[in-house]
Amino acid sequence: MLTYAIKLTNTPGDMERADVDGLRAVGFTDRDILDIAEVVGYYAYVNRIADGLGVQLES
Repeated sequence: MLTYAIKLTNTPGDMERADVDGLRAVGFTDRDILDIAEVVGYYAYVNRIADGLGVQLES
């Protein structure tokens, strides 16, 4: 799962069916995989919006 999440975060254009198949092979359901992709995508989105708007982190 973490390998999938890291690849999706760092090199989303390199994702392949084999990445999803690898998760299925170790027991993740299609719903699980969707949840993982949505969480990874959400954090990428939020970080880009915050960075793009110059949002400062709270101390």
